[in-house]
Amino acid sequence: MLSKNIDPVNAALAQISGVKSLGEFDGVLSTLDTAAHEASRALNVADAPAAAAEDRHDLANALSVLQEDVANVRGAIKARDVCALSSAEAKLGDSQGLASVSTLLAKLSAVGYSASLSVPPLPKQQSRSLDNGTMVSKGKLRGEGVFKVDNGGKVNAVVSLVLNGKAVHSVFVAKGQKASVEGVEDGTYDVYVSEGADWDSATKAFTQNCAFTKFEDNFPYETGSTSTSWEITLQPVADGNAKTNDVDPNSFPQP
Repeated sequence: MLSKNIDPVNAALAQISGVKSLGEFDGVLSTLDTAAHEASRALNVADAPAAAAEDRHDLANALSVLQEDVANVRGAIKARDVCALSSAEAKLGDSQGLASVSTLLAKLSAVGYSASLSVPPLPKQQSRSLDNGTMVSKGKLRGEGVFKVDNGGKVNAVVSLVLNGKAVHSVFVAKGQKASVEGVEDGTYDVYVSEGADWDSATKAFTQNCAFTKFEDNFPYETGSTSTSWEITLQPVADGNAKTNDVDPNSFPQP
């Protein structure tokens, strides 16, 4: 009876190793949510010998906690608190419900109820960063223009000068720091900003607490008798007049 209830949970967990995207992972989490709920409900109404009754009740509660943890991960994906497969999997790996279910199944096995939880390897949450001013992507930088960024906010950012929908120059600006790009070529650029925590250099994206914005105004660079210099602040300032709009991550130019 116990294995019958736990098997759907294990089946859902087994799917994790094959997912390739956040969307796929969210689908697996939906299945896991349902499996944990059904197992908890079944165990709450099942009869059990006195020796196992308390542990079975605790197991039902632990499965309910697991369901809540899974729902929290799904909520974090929707809110972009986790915005990469690795960070979403790590959040699931931190689930107290997963740990409690495994522990209680081991206790029940000791009194003759053979079942276990097969949790796949899950990554740990990371907090990777770059040195302030690091160029994430760098064009030729053969111009005369200068682009300055003041990040007085509380999160790291990557700011991109975008030409014809493609990031030409992207600079990492650490929270509370300033950075600049020198040698910007003539052209009219859009400015996109990605903010968050844990910079993944392989994917050129933050994995946690992500936000994606674009400045409403564009930034023309033209070299004549003088060169062009622009400076932006990422935090609100008293006399600031620049506005930004949120951007769909799927249409955000990769730095």
